[in-house]
Amino acid sequence: MESIGTRAFVFLTGCFVYSLLEISSRGFTHWTMTLTGGLILTILYEMFTHLKKVPLWQKCILGSLIITAVEFTVGVTVNIIFGWNVWNYSDMPLNILGQICLPFTVLWFFLCIPAAFVCNAIQNRLK
Repeated sequence: MESIGTRAFVFLTGCFVYSLLEISSRGFTHWTMTLTGGLILTILYEMFTHLKKVPLWQKCILGSLIITAVEFTVGVTVNIIFGWNVWNYSDMPLNILGQICLPFTVLWFFLCIPAAFVCNAIQNRLK
């Protein structure tokens, strides 16, 4: 069983890495996305470390669906309900309410590949 310290480290790593990715790609981030990045890496960590025998490509499909679901939930909350306009995918193809879109779901699939290696390295290092 993983310790609370390990989960906190994973969460903070997700906060930091996602914020860096977003700042490098669009020039800024929002605190809600920092927390979302931490939540997502924590969920992915649990998935990657518990599904050891599942092929990587299947874990990446599941991971991209998890990320998309979290993104949709956070997007509806912060963008539609609270009206904070953190992001808007309305101009992207195959979007739903401007909160998620197929191109980003595909991107999440590919980002799950290095995430799997990061999660594995954290688990091996902090055992």
